[in-house]
Amino acid sequence: AFILMIILALIRISRGEAEGHPSMAQLSGIRNLFGVCVYSFMCQHSLPSLLTPISKKKHVNKLVLLDYTLILAFYSLLSFTAIYCFRNDTLMDMYTLNFTNCHVISVAFVRYFLGLFPVFTISTNFPIIAVTLRNNWKTLFHREGGTYPWVVDRVVFPAITLVPPVLVAFCTHDLEALVGITGAYAGNGIQYLIPAFLAYCSRKDTQLVFGSGTVNKHLSPFRHTFWIVFVLIWGFSCFVFVTANIVLSEAKL
Repeated sequence: AFILMIILALIRISRGEAEGHPSMAQLSGIRNLFGVCVYSFMCQHSLPSLLTPISKKKHVNKLVLLDYTLILAFYSLLSFTAIYCFRNDTLMDMYTLNFTNCHVISVAFVRYFLGLFPVFTISTNFPIIAVTLRNNWKTLFHREGGTYPWVVDRVVFPAITLVPPVLVAFCTHDLEALVGITGAYAGNGIQYLIPAFLAYCSRKDTQLVFGSGTVNKHLSPFRHTFWIVFVLIWGFSCFVFVTANIVLSEAKL
């Protein structure tokens, strides 16, 4: 789907049918900049499945660098072809919907495939994420030696898992703001705060288990504590910046 959208946009540009004339900069988009950047960096979720099958970790740093270089290339190609191919006022938040128009692509199968692509991905991911969240709720409120009543186990926990996303889906169609807010708050904790604390605590635990003189040959180039502090400061700055911009925008100051 990514490659198909990039190729279709490049074909339109090469034919002289491009409508986009992006400005050099647009300050009004800064409000969602950090949130969207955090959200887009959720590709880090694929790192465990990428690293686990590697038996020899000697070149793991180079492989991760190559992986993120490819991700950056795809994001860049997709973004730049989009802003030059479509006008800003016609560019939809759900980018795949731009290709459902018969003027963009005449093949009906491709139009339906790209239009339904978000449905395919969400349909496969949402049940897995919902089950995981439901089990986390059960673990969070678990009582030692106790069991949940049938109503709580089969109705309450699934309800508090499914009702919030369904309500959000019915209440808003502004994907840009939704992605910005989700990335700025939930994504901020997932990407910056939790990994920083995990890295700090795991290093302390490693020293206790193996001793302070043990040398890890797979040490990160960012192994200094300064980088953990930097990540925490950066995450807090993103949180404050996005919150301030949302408040100021709503207050129209």
